[in-house]
Amino acid sequence: MSIEDEPLRIGPYAFRSRLFVGTGKFPDLETSRRAIEACGAEVVTVAVRRVDLADRSAGSLGAWLRESGLTLLPNTAGCTTADEAVRTARLARELLGTPLVKLEVIGDDRTLFPDVSATLEAARVLLAEGFVVLPYVNDDPVACKRLEELGCPAVMPLAAPIGSGLGIRNPVNLAIIVEQSRVPVIVDAGVGTASDASIAMELGCDGVLMNTAIACARDPVRMAHAMRLAVEAGRHAFLAGRIPPRMYASASSPLHGLIAPRGP
Repeated sequence: MSIEDEPLRIGPYAFRSRLFVGTGKFPDLETSRRAIEACGAEVVTVAVRRVDLADRSAGSLGAWLRESGLTLLPNTAGCTTADEAVRTARLARELLGTPLVKLEVIGDDRTLFPDVSATLEAARVLLAEGFVVLPYVNDDPVACKRLEELGCPAVMPLAAPIGSGLGIRNPVNLAIIVEQSRVPVIVDAGVGTASDASIAMELGCDGVLMNTAIACARDPVRMAHAMRLAVEAGRHAFLAGRIPPRMYASASSPLHGLIAPRGP
């Protein structure tokens, strides 16, 4: 029996790895490169407003990303209005020649929670222009359904505030989002360690996107490898189907047909 998994399909794209990673916060380019290789990700996200993607000079992040063969997922991090996000997405398409965009419209500077109404507004515009929109959104089943209905080929609910490392704060909502969605669900933001990634995948999420948990770990390369294993393990556990929880013990060996004890 094969234990191979189906590719993750997002619009016209297909990926073997279900771990997406960011490129920010790493101590240096070499650590970033080694960590991305260790995690096996095929998709990396880059902040258009924070990284000079036009810089192709030797040793620059932009040059390495273009030569890496990875799928680049530009994001609109730092945008606080729908208009800003739309303009940033258009700039990314010009620079990178890709219709992919991770749509972020931040509604609060302290929590970095998304502005849902502005996200919906920007998604509507970008989808009409042919973008493949992956929206960062609250772990809100209603908002995720609305974005799916607009035509987003995936939804990206947060697990916890960006960079917090708090892990899965609301597994019930994530489970509802997974149950109702007909498009991939990719947990975005809040993962702190490998077990968080496994939990997300065991809930049935189709992928996990992270940056801080890897980049700011004491050993980013080792943590990247751990995250790769965690996503794979969680995915296989979900597909295998866990046993139902029980209140009381259930013997591993059958109780009938026991051998009678011998006398003294």
